[in-house]
Amino acid sequence: MSVERAVLLVVGSLIIVTVLLGVYHSPKWLWITGLLGVHLIQASFTGMCPVVRALKQLGFPQRAGFA
Repeated sequence: MSVERAVLLVVGSLIIVTVLLGVYHSPKWLWITGLLGVHLIQASFTGMCPVVRALKQLGFPQRAGFA
């Protein structure tokens, strides 16, 4: 699995988990879901993403995005 696809897996999983926590535990968890959305928008403009940095350090290979 490449870095690009692993980012989608990590962020998508976090969104699902926080939405479920927001529905079944406390609506305050939805703030994290919103912050994840804001971060995705910010990362699209700046190219800076801490998840990418962490995955690179873990040794995930980097490939073309959706080629």
